[in-house]
Amino acid sequence: MEEATTKTEVGQIGFYKLCASGNDFIVILNFSQDITPEQGSELAKKLCRSKFSVSADGLILIERPSNPQAKFAWRFYNSDGSEAEMCGNGARCVARLVTELGLFESPFYFETKAGLIYAEVKGKRVKVALTSPKDLKLNLVLRTDYDWFLAHFVNTGVPHTVIFWEDIENAPVNKIGPKIRYHEAFSPAGTNVNFINIVEKEGKKVIQIRTYERGVEGETLACGTGSAASAYIAYKLGLVTSPVNVLTRGGEILTVYIEEKENKIYLEGDTLFVFKGVTLEDALK
Repeated sequence: MEEATTKTEVGQIGFYKLCASGNDFIVILNFSQDITPEQGSELAKKLCRSKFSVSADGLILIERPSNPQAKFAWRFYNSDGSEAEMCGNGARCVARLVTELGLFESPFYFETKAGLIYAEVKGKRVKVALTSPKDLKLNLVLRTDYDWFLAHFVNTGVPHTVIFWEDIENAPVNKIGPKIRYHEAFSPAGTNVNFINIVEKEGKKVIQIRTYERGVEGETLACGTGSAASAYIAYKLGLVTSPVNVLTRGGEILTVYIEEKENKIYLEGDTLFVFKGVTLEDALK
């Protein structure tokens, strides 16, 4: 099995860079677990820095699983070093990577803090089954020092709040996002915040989305679990039918399948295998 964590000199760590819908991730094979969870957090903060290091929305360590049903496990770190339970676009990227490297054949399950994730890989296109949605709360009234908001909440592996916003292009995502993200209603874990609008394109309903991500602490070009949460809430409100197309800030359309009887959400879209490389000492300063 390929080991990309072998260090030949101080500061040298092999890694891969993948992207899905504008979300980019640094992925390191850590089957030997040379990198501890604490070191993973520090690596994320250093390697994910824009302009000064590799730059990414998150760092993913691929490790040996504890669940016999899983082919591998992961640890997912946001760019601020915090560990997240799940990331939909990250899940699609790692599924593409391990298939490209010939480590595992599709389909398969892998282990996350949110539970087992099912993945199907067909070339660049990857479909994953997220953990079952839970804690659905519709029509929450939230008071902030900016304004009052009607919001909706669901956990699709990580917590997500959804706010409908008609003028989506001019939504003050980075101004309102932190106020909802740290709102007492979602304490202590906090929440990701999605601003959405439903439009018609070529006779089909499409959800436009912009997301303020917890852990990144800013807007990202896409969020897989956020797209799934937004589609699920719009579906529960009777505004869309499955499958649901979600137009991300990065310009890609993700497809969300909602299987209500199974209480399952599937997320599908393209992935990009951008490059592989080795860090040098300056990347870790």
